[in-house]
Formats: sequence, structure tokens, C-alpha cells
Amino acid sequence: MAVPRKKMTKSRIGMRRSGHKMPTVTVIEDKTSGELRRPHHIDLKSGTYKGRQVLAAKTEG
Repeated sequence: MAVPRKKMTKSRIGMRRSGHKMPTVTVIEDKTSGELRRPHHIDLKSGTYKGRQVLAAKTEG
């Protein structure tokens, strides 16, 4: 059942919105290159994932 807007206190509104914040991004240091990257993602500079070469390495230029 819907509750009229005026019946919601500021405290209740704040409790409902408490989960709306942006999540923090987890970053780890790559073991081989030392670059920072997201866990469980391909390292785009070297093209490796879990120690295997899955993409061609990115060249500067």
C-alpha cells in the first residue's frame, strides 16, 4: 500500500536513500607489470588474463 508523501519523515527518507551512494571501485596491482587494474579484468597494456596471453599487446603510437 502506498504511503502519502507527507507521512514520510526526513529520517525515513534518509534511511531509504542510504544505499544510493556510488560503490567504490576495487583496484589491484598486476603481479607481472605492476600496473593498477580491476580484478578479474584483462590487463589491456600487456593483453594478459590469469597469466595467459589473450590479446595482442597494445603498442604505443
